Amino acid sequence: MLEKIKETANFLKSKTNFNPNIGIVLGTGLGKLVNEIDIKHSISYKDIPNFCLSTVEGHSGKLIFGLIEGKQVVVMQGRFHFYEGYHIHDVVFPVRVMNALGIKKLLVSNASGGINPDYEIGDLMILDDHINLIPNPLIGRNINELGPRFPDMSEPYNPTMIQLATKIANDNNIKNHVGTYVGVTGPTLETPAEYSYFRFIGGDTVGMSTVPEVIIARHMNIDCFAISVITDLGVPGKIQKITHEDVQSVAEIAEPKLTLIIKELISNI
Repeated sequence: MLEKIKETANFLKSKTNFNPNIGIVLGTGLGKLVNEIDIKHSISYKDIPNFCLSTVEGHSGKLIFGLIEGKQVVVMQGRFHFYEGYHIHDVVFPVRVMNALGIKKLLVSNASGGINPDYEIGDLMILDDHINLIPNPLIGRNINELGPRFPDMSEPYNPTMIQLATKIANDNNIKNHVGTYVGVTGPTLETPAEYSYFRFIGGDTVGMSTVPEVIIARHMNIDCFAISVITDLGVPGKIQKITHEDVQSVAEIAEPKLTLIIKELISNI
């Protein structure tokens, strides 16, 4: 794997001559943050050695290098998911490559289902913890050059960035919460009993991404920040049938709020 990481990173360095210190992973319906980027390079996943292709509607499938608020960033416009049939190591491979490119911080967004009864559709939740029910991407031989065999996960999300993002949201009258995200494999949306179980074990939202990327980033000692758009509710009495199109629609409506928070956060870190 280390050879593939180096091969991909060297390819990107040769194409961009860029030194990003912030990596960003944009999730469902949240890809328009790229409109705020002073884009220097945009490379399709299909043209990048060892990259998978994003097959989910709403995920464009481009790696973008540019400036946000004067900071050099590398942005995944569309991510890979375990449910697409990829090996979990392939799902997190881009984060490994971002590390090889020099990032020190990783910002991640996603769409999720709210299971905390205080949450409403369209709210934002800043992650301060997660519960991983997806195969752990560190299973297998450890690469000591990347991180320890047993990485500490007592602080998966950076407290300073959490506090800063909360202040930004509050200052701009954006309804937000801080809570725990449950990462599941999907691709089925959850049953009522599953929603109840996830709430019982301590979750506030549930989704099908983010956790593997954060685990890999923390393995490499990269500070992480993640934020969810609540696109549907898994609360008894509020559960309704939902489609992926519904999820995209809600995420797109919330997009300006998320974009503001991410831009201000980048400006201040």
